[in-house]
Amino acid sequence: MEYQNDQDEYMEQEEEWEREGLLDPAWEKQQKKTFTAWCNSHLRKAGTLIESIEEEFRNGLKLMLLLEVISGETLPKPDRGKMRFHKIANVNKALDFIASKGVKLVSIGAEEIVDGNLKMTLGMIWTIILRFAIQDISVEEMTAKEGLLLWCQRKTAPYKNVNVQNFHTSFKDGLAFCALIHRHRPDLLDYSQLSKDDPLHNLNLAFDIAEKHLDIPRMLDPDDLVNTPKADERAIMTYVSCYYHAFQGAQQAEMAANRICKVLKVNQENERLMEEYERLTSDLLEWIRRTLPWLQARQPDNTLSDLQKKLEEYRLYRRNHKPPRVEQKARLETNFNTLQTKLRLSNRPAYLPSEGKTVTDIANAWKNLEGCEKSFEEWLLSEMMRLERLEHLAKKFKHKAQIHETWTHGKEEMLKSSDFRHCKLNELKALKKKHEAFESDLAAHQDRVEQIAAIAQELNALDYYDSATINTRCQAICDQWDRLGTLTTTRRNALEETEKLLEKIDQLHLEFAKRAAPFNNWLDGACEDLVDMFIVHTIEEIQGLIDAHSQFKATLGEADKEYQAITALVTEVQNTAQKYQIPGALDNPYTTLTAQVITNKWGEVRKLVPQRDATLQAELQKQQNNESLRRQFAEKANGVGPWIEKQMDAVAAIGMGMHGSVLEDQLNRLKDYENAVISNKAIMDEMEKIHQSVQESMVFENRCVYCLYHPQFDQHSS
Repeated sequence: MEYQNDQDEYMEQEEEWEREGLLDPAWEKQQKKTFTAWCNSHLRKAGTLIESIEEEFRNGLKLMLLLEVISGETLPKPDRGKMRFHKIANVNKALDFIASKGVKLVSIGAEEIVDGNLKMTLGMIWTIILRFAIQDISVEEMTAKEGLLLWCQRKTAPYKNVNVQNFHTSFKDGLAFCALIHRHRPDLLDYSQLSKDDPLHNLNLAFDIAEKHLDIPRMLDPDDLVNTPKADERAIMTYVSCYYHAFQGAQQAEMAANRICKVLKVNQENERLMEEYERLTSDLLEWIRRTLPWLQARQPDNTLSDLQKKLEEYRLYRRNHKPPRVEQKARLETNFNTLQTKLRLSNRPAYLPSEGKTVTDIANAWKNLEGCEKSFEEWLLSEMMRLERLEHLAKKFKHKAQIHETWTHGKEEMLKSSDFRHCKLNELKALKKKHEAFESDLAAHQDRVEQIAAIAQELNALDYYDSATINTRCQAICDQWDRLGTLTTTRRNALEETEKLLEKIDQLHLEFAKRAAPFNNWLDGACEDLVDMFIVHTIEEIQGLIDAHSQFKATLGEADKEYQAITALVTEVQNTAQKYQIPGALDNPYTTLTAQVITNKWGEVRKLVPQRDATLQAELQKQQNNESLRRQFAEKANGVGPWIEKQMDAVAAIGMGMHGSVLEDQLNRLKDYENAVISNKAIMDEMEKIHQSVQESMVFENRCVYCLYHPQFDQHSS
């Protein structure tokens, strides 16, 4: 009765802590982490764990399992439904069990737990911790908090820098935890090396040692303890109680044995456990049998999206399908161990499962399953990396191929073009420089072609599903590259050959221009001289012209050689242009003269030479005839001239004598003169004919070099 009063008083005090503690979010966070770790320290014995304390107790199943583990007793069979009322029923079974242990539940209902109320869930777990982990602590008739605090004070009293006065600030620097460990297990740490100024190190050291050597999981966060002004008492009490029980193991073992002895009395429960074991084992092994072929399948996928689906299926398996089976396996092992223990303690024969359903069979099947899982996961990851690599390489191949194909577009047509055959020399030289630039550009793209081929080879090595398309495209690129190389060399050779031909033709044109111009001038002068009008008066003058013409004709042989040489240049140009089909090659850029002009003028000269010969010879003959006429005229004139002069004097004398008495004599004398003139008329007529012939020959002069008559005769004759 006194014990019950103490418990009631303590629970009322805890109600006050409840109202104060949960108002602080930092405390709530500490409680959640600590209580979760405390629950898992017990649930792992049943082969299961929880991650979210407010979520995984909602259906009541793991809550009932927790109570069975920590109490060693069997709770009523849970409802297997998933409806809300099933969950409430299971939680109520757990709460009823807690209440049956004399624990007063304050404001904690099944509905709040099912709804995931964190505050109520934490309060419920704290109630369980108080009942099953702290309530039984008794030091000098003190219970619960006071007894646990006194135990800590006595154990840490000899240690420097440790003064345990409460469950919030006294444990912040970690030395109190280290002191508790060193007091019971001095072999686990060297307390003298610890410093109060390094609380994080102290806390991590204590927590690591407790987890590794004392089987006390981490329930507190060192950063939270150091950075929180006042740590949560419940969290620290829960964790410290684990130290107490760890070091009071003998007493706990005895208490557990007592609880197990009570449970083993229920033979009917043993039979139930056997049946459940057989049923769950068959179900688990059948599930493993169905799952193994899927995990052992290694059919490679073609695309990353297909593998993503398979990976998502595997994640779904790990997230949804396997956890219940893990729980089922843990439950099997727990039930089996519990059953065997019960049978052994009751001096009954050990339970022998059916063939193929032993714990070893389950363990081997599960090990095989996990081995397949591991290899399947490794294969998925390797396939993922392979397909990611393939997809990256395929994109890279397509990108580089696209760039290369864009660059090569039209290049073959350009290299096959005969545009240079219609170019002049300066244009051809520009095309040649452009081609040299293209060759440099082509050489620069060699590296990209090699990269494309290397990527295609790697895709083949990695068994890319569309290797045929890649290889076809790569082969097309390589074939085109070879053609481009061949066409580039062919075009370069053609450009060089055409350049040589055009340079040769250009040189011939230049030579033609240099030689045709002076020859043309000579021809123009020769034509002008050959058709030039000339006026000569003597045989000597015409003979001089004939001699000069003879000298000109002596140069015609050399002129003919020059003409042949000049026309040979044009003929060579024509033959070269015709042979190599070079359009526009006949156009000479250095002169407007053509071979036809030269030929025409040369033909004109050759035609005019004989004509000039004939003209000069005719003129020579004419001059010779004129010379003969002049001589005849002179002879006649020299004969008749004195007589005419004498007759003219007589006529003058007659005229003067007409004033005298002898007029009749004068008339007679005139008649005689008239008769003399008539008698000489034949001579005068002949001289007149000679004179006209001389005039017609255009060499007649007013005064004949052979005429010695008086000037009066010249006036008369005119």
